[in-house]
Amino acid sequence: MVEAIAEANHNKKKGMVLPFQPHSITFDDIRYSVDMPEEMKSQGALEDRLELLKGVSGAFRPGVLTALMGVSGAGKTTLMDVLAGRKTGGYIEGNITISGYPKKQETFARISGYCEQNDIHSPHVTVHESLLYSAWLRLPSDVNSETRKMFIEEVMELVELTPLRDALVGLPGVNGLSTEQRKRLTIAVELVANPSIIFMDEPTSGLDARAAAIVMRTVRNTVDTGRTVVCTIHQPSIDIFEAFDELLLMKRGGQEIYVGTLGRHSSHLINYFEGIEGVSKIKDGYNPATWMLEVTTGAQEGTLGVDFTEIYKNSDLYRRNKDLIKELSQPAPGTKDLYFATQYSQPFFTQFLACLWKQRWSYWRNPPYTAVRFLFTTFIALMFGTMFWDLGTERTRQQDLLNAMGSMYAAVLFLGVQNAQSVQPVVVVERTVFYRERAAGMYSALPYAFGQALVEIPYVFAQAVVYGVIVYAMIGFEWTAAKFFWYLFFMFFTLLYFTFYGMMAVAATPNQNIASIVAATFYTLWNLFSGFIVPRNVSALNL
Repeated sequence: MVEAIAEANHNKKKGMVLPFQPHSITFDDIRYSVDMPEEMKSQGALEDRLELLKGVSGAFRPGVLTALMGVSGAGKTTLMDVLAGRKTGGYIEGNITISGYPKKQETFARISGYCEQNDIHSPHVTVHESLLYSAWLRLPSDVNSETRKMFIEEVMELVELTPLRDALVGLPGVNGLSTEQRKRLTIAVELVANPSIIFMDEPTSGLDARAAAIVMRTVRNTVDTGRTVVCTIHQPSIDIFEAFDELLLMKRGGQEIYVGTLGRHSSHLINYFEGIEGVSKIKDGYNPATWMLEVTTGAQEGTLGVDFTEIYKNSDLYRRNKDLIKELSQPAPGTKDLYFATQYSQPFFTQFLACLWKQRWSYWRNPPYTAVRFLFTTFIALMFGTMFWDLGTERTRQQDLLNAMGSMYAAVLFLGVQNAQSVQPVVVVERTVFYRERAAGMYSALPYAFGQALVEIPYVFAQAVVYGVIVYAMIGFEWTAAKFFWYLFFMFFTLLYFTFYGMMAVAATPNQNIASIVAATFYTLWNLFSGFIVPRNVSALNL
């Protein structure tokens, strides 16, 4: 075992401590449509559906880096989302196979990775912890922790993140990692799941030339491990474009116009388009990617009086692709269809532990939330203690009792609303991360919810104790164990209730602004009808 690991470390094709099964993905005559928007119907559209992909076919193979390109609105990301199973609405037609077997999304999610264009990560964990968390939840449960750690180290080396292992991820554009480092972390988070097929949505967008070159080197290293990698890409430089092996080019309207190899210095691509009558020749030193997009625009089609889709469908290239799709759509002898005994890699309790572990670090490293809450609590406790000094010893009149209850009521409202409001930004940041991780099949919603709720309990308990001890002593309530602990009990559960309510308001609304408005409405209603500001009319009830 040790010799095998040493050999794997020595091997240039890094990332091989854990074996993976290379898989190809083929798609034939893929059509994707959505219900016709009402605006388009009002403008005279008669169809019930709007077709975004119109019969796209192709094959992505292991060890081959494929570029998905086209002008804006061509359907690049739509095609990738359909193939990756990320489209939750609309109507999909056509055949998709994984190594010759029909694609099932439940099993496909376990052998595939998806790097989104927006690099969404928990801000208060380190690079190494992000990878450890992803590997913990996504690698099979029979992989022991030692092998898992070694695999993470290899992936970090592969994507050149080892020098940044202890750096906090941070918030984009605010602190932590740079845009290019976050992009590499996004790739690494997917790689530690040991996928066979990886989709990347515009991995170089928003990066300067140097940063884009670093990211593409990472992508190339990934392909060299024998994985199937597909990237959507927008206006790449010559160097980035020539890092790709194959190209799937689409035009506006969701139709393919070139599917094939690029060739050395994009020679195959250039020869194909220069062979079409009327297409202007490429100038020396001109970027083939830019030239290709320029000569295939809708305006050019109109000028030349041609349809590039029809030209492609009547070409030898189209027939070769159809033959390749047919060949790869047949299962290889001796292979079996993908099968996993459970929907998720890890059992429920492990999912819960992993979620709680990450939340714990996120809270511990977030002093603007946790420390400020304690400072605010201490300040309010001292203020209320001073305002209601020694009030608890006076119990002769009804007003004295109302004053004592008023102090408790005001505290609950002050601290409770503060808790509910301050937890919302924290939950909003983590919610976007939850959407990505849930789509990747890392865990179900319940263990995540339990982890998020449980991590608040010690912080709220400490808050209740700090407030309870200061106020109870300063107001001069009766010092018996039963009464003090009852006071603590109600303070703790009331603060916890408000905190969970703040979380629920975010979970039930589209964004933080709406959550704040909805939450504030209920604070007002609770305040009015709690029975303290508008007391019960006991005498009227007795009549």
